[in-house]
Amino acid sequence: MKKIVVWALCVIMVFSVVLTGCSAEPAASSAPAEASSSQASSDDGGAAASSDGGAKTDGSKVKVVIMPKLVGIPYFNAAEKGAKQCAEDMGFEVIYAGPTEADATQQFKMVEDYIAQGVNAICVAPNDPAGLTPALKKAKEAGIAVIDWDTAAEKDAVDYSIHNADDQELGEHMFQKLFEAIGKDEGTYAILTGGLEAENLNTWIKYGMDWAEQNYPNMKLVTDKIPTNEKQQEAYSKTLDLMKSYPDLDGIMGMSTPTVPGAGQAIQELGLQDQVALVGHAMPADAAEYIKDGSADCGVLWDIYNLGYLTAYVGYMAATGGEIKDGVDVPNVGALQLKEDGKTIILGPPLDITKENVDELSSKF
Repeated sequence: MKKIVVWALCVIMVFSVVLTGCSAEPAASSAPAEASSSQASSDDGGAAASSDGGAKTDGSKVKVVIMPKLVGIPYFNAAEKGAKQCAEDMGFEVIYAGPTEADATQQFKMVEDYIAQGVNAICVAPNDPAGLTPALKKAKEAGIAVIDWDTAAEKDAVDYSIHNADDQELGEHMFQKLFEAIGKDEGTYAILTGGLEAENLNTWIKYGMDWAEQNYPNMKLVTDKIPTNEKQQEAYSKTLDLMKSYPDLDGIMGMSTPTVPGAGQAIQELGLQDQVALVGHAMPADAAEYIKDGSADCGVLWDIYNLGYLTAYVGYMAATGGEIKDGVDVPNVGALQLKEDGKTIILGPPLDITKENVDELSSKF
């Protein structure tokens, strides 16, 4: 009888061990399941949780779109180089893309496409600020950082606004250079611009004309500003037309970089270097011939390469919660200049392109 009891107790003990082992298996397998879930989140481009409960950004998975007014012209090509260098230096992805014409409708569609792709930041130089506002606000609602650069969007549509220079300083400086080149207090001038809806160009023109009314009241604008649609050939042909209509014209202001080489070519062909002063935005290499022979008196610009670099930097910082404040050191650019509104960022002061420095600047951008 005792043997039977002992045998029964042994059987019970064996079954207890087996049952205990079976109940432990799910608990042991739960740890790998949790690890797999965390890895999937990281692989999907999300922010991996840090030990203190915060978030760490994997920069290689951050996508910053930088959209110029149009692609394929030297000005925006130079900005592209700076933007891509910033991405390489800091370890994130820049998507540099824009329309082939200065077309607001194309920009609107492209912004919506990038919203659908779930990029982290969109930095755009709008051809039509008001027309692009609905798309930019949609991007912000989707959690995408929105920045304008080169030309301003509507203020409420962006998180930050990167300006090539202080708008008032630049506009006044350009008009002062033109009237100094004309060399008298009384005369006539015309304005060639890029697109009529370009906010930055219109702002600079307004500040410049306000300054002119105060300082050169006898300088008269002969006609409304003339659009060239960011094309050198249009600047050339419209300058020829302008000189036919106003043969005694004293000066031309060029707003947008294709205007100086285009108008300079027309002045050169007409042999009017000593009669018509020309000052405006210009890429050094494009304008060098005309600046050297006096067909253009002075180009005015800024460091475009650094503009692209700064734009990419701000886009990345805005997308990842990085520090954007006045005085922060931006690699290759210098101290960040953030105005009191907490939104406007200034690249730096205007840069004059003259006979003395045009070759040096041509080799830079």
